Amino acid sequence: MRSENEPGGQKSRSFIEEARRAQIVASAIEVIAEAGYGQASLARIAKHAGISKGVISYHFAGKDELMEEVVERTYGRIAEHVAARMEGRTTASELLRTYVLAVAEHMRGHRTQLAALGEIFNNFRGADGQPRYGVHTSEPIYQTFEYFYRMGQESGEFRSFDTRVMAVTHSAAIDSMFAYWAAHPDHDLDAHATELADLFERACRA
Repeated sequence: MRSENEPGGQKSRSFIEEARRAQIVASAIEVIAEAGYGQASLARIAKHAGISKGVISYHFAGKDELMEEVVERTYGRIAEHVAARMEGRTTASELLRTYVLAVAEHMRGHRTQLAALGEIFNNFRGADGQPRYGVHTSEPIYQTFEYFYRMGQESGEFRSFDTRVMAVTHSAAIDSMFAYWAAHPDHDLDAHATELADLFERACRA
């Protein structure tokens, strides 16, 4: 299934395998968004993809692994979009503002992915019965925001404040923005993101 020649002993996947996994993930997103997490069985996802359930089992150990892949790929695409929008930005204010606006810009065109993520975050449980995703898995996001905040403090753009408190608050505000938009589809997401960016910029200003 995978090549043995990957550095570090890991196995690489062929182009065909990657394409098939991407197809399965795309179908999983559609099914989860439409039917909900509980109804998104591997059989139903396979039917949507036009493949057998065995094909999914060949590529994924089970539903849990598939759900993790959905989250990883979705966040990976968000990160790529945000990074592209941040290119050329140099100040902490610009970077933080661009982050908020770029995330909203990306998700505006991917409402189905947002719905699927919401279902996964609300329903996916680990072996201990606790939510698989949440504050305990948000450390990379907090660290990213903290980096920007410290950068602004060191350059004199931002006043002195607890960067961890601000990072947690910032992350929660973005999550709430998307939750509100999901519940109110006619809500102006771009305007909300602009207001949010303005709010945090004013809150941080020296």
